[in-house]
Amino acid sequence: MYPNPQDVLPLPPRPDLGQYRTRAKELVVAATAGDTALLHWASEWIAALDRLQPEVSRTAPTEMERRAHQLVHFARTQLPPAHPALNKAQFVLARAHGFASWPRMVQHIEELTQATSSISAVERAADAVVDGDVTTLAELLRADPSLVRARSDRDHRATLLHYVAANGVENYRQRTPRNIEAVTTLLLDAGAEVDAEADVYGGGATTFALVVTSSHPRAAGVQNTLADLLLARGARMPAGIVHYCLMNGCPEAAAHLATRGAKLDLVGAAGIGRVDAITAAFAGGGRPSLADQGAAMAMAGWYGEREAVACLLDHGADPAARRPKEGQTALHMAAYCGHAELVDLLIARAAPLDVVDAVFGTSPLVWAFHAWLKEGRADAAPYIRIVRTLVEAGARVEPGWLDHDRLRAEVELYAALRGAAG
Repeated sequence: MYPNPQDVLPLPPRPDLGQYRTRAKELVVAATAGDTALLHWASEWIAALDRLQPEVSRTAPTEMERRAHQLVHFARTQLPPAHPALNKAQFVLARAHGFASWPRMVQHIEELTQATSSISAVERAADAVVDGDVTTLAELLRADPSLVRARSDRDHRATLLHYVAANGVENYRQRTPRNIEAVTTLLLDAGAEVDAEADVYGGGATTFALVVTSSHPRAAGVQNTLADLLLARGARMPAGIVHYCLMNGCPEAAAHLATRGAKLDLVGAAGIGRVDAITAAFAGGGRPSLADQGAAMAMAGWYGEREAVACLLDHGADPAARRPKEGQTALHMAAYCGHAELVDLLIARAAPLDVVDAVFGTSPLVWAFHAWLKEGRADAAPYIRIVRTLVEAGARVEPGWLDHDRLRAEVELYAALRGAAG
């Protein structure tokens, strides 16, 4: 249900219920006036909330725009233009902040004003965790030792330890302070339940699983250290964790956990370049299914694991094998991620050039164009090389793909593409 925890809007530092009641009435008026007025209301509210946040939690303009449209879409499901109701408008506001209902949000705001309330304590402690404020966190835990196992009253029902992961909880609290190891140790020493589960990503999410799939501790360079700390304190290793790490852009964690005993299947082995495990999967006359081959080839293509792809092909994997459901080949993934040398290898090993994926119906060349031209990857060199290589190998070119100033600036390449397009 709207929104997921990563999209919730932050409450003001000192939320005022009177102002929220006024906002709800303004929402009713905007919903009656039409979608333009509704979008203006949503954009203004989101911008106003963002201005009240610390600089570290500010939102990019493009993200604020996305959230405004998302909010408008949800509001329209609750507030039809002909019959908008105030109680529905209040529900929209509550949901936008991640609360199950207007009464739940009212209770939360009322208790925030009471320094001794459990909700106020959890909120202050959660801020202390993500700010790395061990002094405040220790004081709060000394004042109320049960706080370490208390849960947020938001939908995710996270404990304080979950906030360490900077993943799954409200987006404006997703950050990793420099002293996050000390924060984590403090919580664990105070009795935090290491395998407590939060209701995110379908439920059952532990701090360990959230840490090893989170971009924030990865960017801070502490992902594997935190993982080891949690394992040392008894955290369980979820099944399929290597695959989850890879699917969330955390290959270093995937490789590290494989050394810590995580089960490594063909797809995981391909993603972290473990040719020994790939060879073992084909040993003794065994042959992975075509679906497994496709998933493994695509994963290796995503992470540019050239030796893994070569090993798969040497053992008879089909260069045309696709990811199950999504339908991408290794060439799609390598072209999109800018792995030029891997593209060379795949073309040399007869990977099909014009096969289209099942999601967008586009070829590897279009995937390279999209990453380079639409997403604006800063390093254009590998994409220029990949596009040239694909076209020289005979990939189909449509004239409609060439309408981009950044592409026109590459005069020689643009001329070759125009010639190939006919």
